[in-house]
Amino acid sequence: MTKVQVNLPTGGYTIHIGPAGIGKIGELVGELKLAGKALVVSDDNVGAMYGEKALNSLADEGFKAELATVSPGEDSKTLAAAMKLYTKAITMELDRHSPIIALGGGVVGDLAGFVAATYLRGVPFIQVPTSLLAQVDSSVGGKVAVNHPLGKNLIGAFFQPRLVIADTSVLNTLPVRELSTGLAEVAKHAIIAAPDFLDYLEENHLAIMAKEQGPLAEIIRRSCQIKAGVVEQDEKEAHLRMILNFGHTIGHAVEASVGYGLYTHGEAVAIGMHGAALISRYLGLCSSETVSAVCSILRRFGLPLLARQCSPDELLAFFSRDKKRVGGAINWVLLKSIGEVAIVNQVPEDVIRKALAEIT
Repeated sequence: MTKVQVNLPTGGYTIHIGPAGIGKIGELVGELKLAGKALVVSDDNVGAMYGEKALNSLADEGFKAELATVSPGEDSKTLAAAMKLYTKAITMELDRHSPIIALGGGVVGDLAGFVAATYLRGVPFIQVPTSLLAQVDSSVGGKVAVNHPLGKNLIGAFFQPRLVIADTSVLNTLPVRELSTGLAEVAKHAIIAAPDFLDYLEENHLAIMAKEQGPLAEIIRRSCQIKAGVVEQDEKEAHLRMILNFGHTIGHAVEASVGYGLYTHGEAVAIGMHGAALISRYLGLCSSETVSAVCSILRRFGLPLLARQCSPDELLAFFSRDKKRVGGAINWVLLKSIGEVAIVNQVPEDVIRKALAEIT
């Protein structure tokens, strides 16, 4: 398996990328010198497909592991769902050396990570992401959270995993829409940090959409390297890490305003990246060609650029609860060119409205 190392002052971890990773969970967790009991958290769909394989792998290494599942989708990322997992952990008598393993997409990773961060004030957390979105984004960097009815990811923590296992073979069964939602974050990494990577995505988009294993492993590796490089410099989002939020201010507002589920996270972020690129152009930060480059790669991956169900007023209302606000101002991540961004916290409302009007 290909490895990407994340080096942090609080302790680094390895991302393992390649096929058949789920069957190696027990071996890789055992290498961390963890033993005893383990709780595997999944959703009903992923648990049915891969739960037994994960439990058998752990049993082969001497772990007494059990599986807990939640309903698929964003509705499970709640304090109520976390409470049920706390109850499971307590009844299993997990101790501070017992790993909690997230087997699933971003919802499962965020929820299980939040539980791992807070149960007994923190137990070992293992990420086994099974969606492309989770493999290239949410499983790397240590941001865990649950949602509140008034906003997404408002209740959470920074809690790094001890290990990430990105099994590329599970992507063979991934629906095209879910593949595309992960590709939104892949495109984001290229747009904010790596013009050469954007060229690779343009040149190989057909092979990527066809789920060819070589290109998939490469885009996961490149994305993880880019995100790891940012996280290593700014683990807790003091400044630089904010660039990873490109497209997310508008994207989160789109998700919340129409109700979680109409758009996938990646689709909403794609719309948000289009909006952020337009704001950048209206402020004179970037050229029309840069906006066109952003739109081109998003179209290649079958992602939307518009949210016709939303209105500028609705989206503006959600900005007031954005986590990235400082002193009442939003830290907008904007483009100067492909690979070069700027963080701007003074964007005139008329400019924001103009961009929102163009994407709604």
